[in-house]
Amino acid sequence: MTQYDEYSEYGEYGEYGEAPSGVDPNTPSVARMYDYFLGGKDNFEADREAAKKLIALVPNLPEFARANREFLGRVVRFLAEEGIDQFLDVGAGLPTQQNVHQVAQAVAPQARVVYVDNDPIVLAHGRALLAGSPGAVVVRGDINDPEAILGDPDLRAHLDLSRPVAVLMLSVLNVVPDDARAEAIVAAFRAAMAPGSYLVVSHGYTGEVGSATDREVREVYRGSSAGSSKPRDHAQIGAYFDGLELLEPGIVPVAAWRPEREAEAEIDLSRPNILAAVGRVP
Repeated sequence: MTQYDEYSEYGEYGEYGEAPSGVDPNTPSVARMYDYFLGGKDNFEADREAAKKLIALVPNLPEFARANREFLGRVVRFLAEEGIDQFLDVGAGLPTQQNVHQVAQAVAPQARVVYVDNDPIVLAHGRALLAGSPGAVVVRGDINDPEAILGDPDLRAHLDLSRPVAVLMLSVLNVVPDDARAEAIVAAFRAAMAPGSYLVVSHGYTGEVGSATDREVREVYRGSSAGSSKPRDHAQIGAYFDGLELLEPGIVPVAAWRPEREAEAEIDLSRPNILAAVGRVP
């Protein structure tokens, strides 16, 4: 049994007992819904019901979630091979296989990683997983308060922001409904990144899903702990990279960002998906 396995029973509390302190099992959590999409069990009945409603509306959601996770592994490995040895994962979500520190440290054993989230179960799992792993820490933080995240003393003790760092924001900006605020959040992180740093973003994209389905999807997320989920278009996602050097292949579906299998490089922007891009601070 690993340290992570000891905490894997959290998902069963929804059926058999009390939820951990500080956790509301009756309000769906975006992190736990994502865990369900990935086939995990660290979720409650409310999370599963909300996730099933979303799958009924957008049947490819589990596929997109898996592709998003695979993109994370590819991009972290790429950046570590490029010499990046500091990673800040904002909205990290529940631990699963091949987490950021594991992928990065397989290439660069000295790599240091800070995970940021505000979900109590994510924090508990992360701290259990990272016990005895000096290269990685988890801190509490809210995407809506980038200044507090960047000023966190544990983060500052672990990362040297005067050196290049990779800031990972995977499927987290969706929970910021105001477009201007989302851009301001990303701009705050960009301003703190030294030359040679990288910004990595993945973001929900509606394609031609139709306004009725879009409204129903947003209604499900409105009942979650996040309170919203706002998909954005190609141009809006591109604005997050203002002033950065956008790496090839640009803004594409996550499965098409430098895929290991050429068949996955197909780019179809007519259907819902998760788009991804990587930019370098000049």
